Amino acid sequence: MLDLERRNNRRAPLSLRVRLAVKRGIDIVLSILLLLLLSPLLALTALIILVSSGAPILFRQTRVGRNGREFVMIKFRTMSTDAEQQLDEIKAENQRTGPLFKVNNDPRVTTVGRVLRRSSIDELPQLFNVLAGSMSLVGPRPALPAEVVEFSDELRRRELLPQGLTGLWQLDGRTDPDFTKYAELDLRYVEHWTLRLDLWIIIRTPFVILGHLICRDAVDAVEPTSNATSNTTSTTGVPFIPADALRTAPRIEPQIADLVRRDSSLELAE
Repeated sequence: MLDLERRNNRRAPLSLRVRLAVKRGIDIVLSILLLLLLSPLLALTALIILVSSGAPILFRQTRVGRNGREFVMIKFRTMSTDAEQQLDEIKAENQRTGPLFKVNNDPRVTTVGRVLRRSSIDELPQLFNVLAGSMSLVGPRPALPAEVVEFSDELRRRELLPQGLTGLWQLDGRTDPDFTKYAELDLRYVEHWTLRLDLWIIIRTPFVILGHLICRDAVDAVEPTSNATSNTTSTTGVPFIPADALRTAPRIEPQIADLVRRDSSLELAE
C-alpha cells in the first residue's frame, strides 16, 4: 500500500509536467502560425503608427511573470510620446479600483491608438513574448511591478502560471473597473487551470473582441461604477462562462504550487 501511494505521488507531478509542456507546445505552434498569418496586419499597423505619430512604434513595459520574474512586455504604441509626463495631470480621474489605472477617453491616447485598443490589435506584438516563453497565450493578466507590491500573498498565487495574452479577466472584465473582480478571475483560472479551459478561452477571445467592436455604444454607456455585468453575460452582451462553472472543477493550483516547490528550475520556456 505504501509503495502504491508513493507511485501515485510521483505520477501526479509528472502528469502536471506533461500538461505544462503541452501548454508550452501549443503556445509555440499557435504563436508562430498567428505571426505568419498576421504579418501583413502587423506591418501595416507599424507603418500607420510611424506615419501618424512617428517613432517609437512599440511600447515596452516591465511586467511580472511566472514565479515573480520580471520581463519586458511589448505592444503597439497607442499613446502620445509624452504620455508619461501627462500622467500626473490625470491621476485624479482614475476610474479603476485598487492599484489599476484607467481613464475613459484618456487624452494621451492617439486617434490611431483608440482604434488599435478597441480592436485589440495593439496587443498582437505580445505574440513575440509568447514565442519567447515570457508569456503564454492564455493566463492571468501581466501585472506591473507597482501593482504586485500591493498584492496580498493570496493574489501572488497568480504567478504560479505564465501570464497570458488573453484570459478570463481579459474576456469578461475588459470594461469592468473593479480590481477585486479581475483578481478573482485570475485566481480562479490558476486554481482550476486545464488545457480544455485554455482552448475554450482561445476560441472565445475573437468573438468577445468582435462583440466589443459591434457593441461600441453599449460599452461606452456602461458607468464606471456599474455592477450591471451579470455572471453569464459580459458588458458587450456576449454570453460568458457562468460564475459557478469553474467551482466544480478539481483544484489544480495546489499541484502547481507543489511542483514549483519540488522543482523551482522548471520553466515553460525551456
